[in-house]
Amino acid sequence: MKLVVAIHVDGAQATAAAVAFEDWAAAEATKTSVSRIAHVEKAVRGELDLRELPCILQLLREHNLTPELILIDGFVHLDADDTPGLGQHLHHALGGSVPIVGVSKKRQPGLSAQFEIMREEETQPLLITSAGIDIGAAKVRVRSMHGRKRVPTLMKLAARLAKSDD
Repeated sequence: MKLVVAIHVDGAQATAAAVAFEDWAAAEATKTSVSRIAHVEKAVRGELDLRELPCILQLLREHNLTPELILIDGFVHLDADDTPGLGQHLHHALGGSVPIVGVSKKRQPGLSAQFEIMREEETQPLLITSAGIDIGAAKVRVRSMHGRKRVPTLMKLAARLAKSDD
């Protein structure tokens, strides 16, 4: 099983959501999981924001999730020199055994066009970074995900679940 995870931080609380899927072209999740996190530290100005890391780890523990790969909304590396981002810290926290693919809509200085993919009917690229999986393979897999717009369907679902008040 592969997972898309999304975190929504609201003040000192957060919601973590996971969408499980088997096939890269899947239009629907095989399973969804949501965890509420009662306390999240404040971001420290000028430092890498890692508040989502404990939220993801709690989600995996609470729901006994053992994915073969995790997609996050964000960066694994912050630049072409492999400066660690959230995804690299997650990869290390999981003992390097679970590949992490970062998918971001935001441009990041230091990431060239080699990290970009274009999806159907869109003009803005997504930026793909990875750990534990070749960047080329990660780009092909994200490009093949279901959805006609810029952001794959299952990534949108994870974000909606994380933002939901249910």
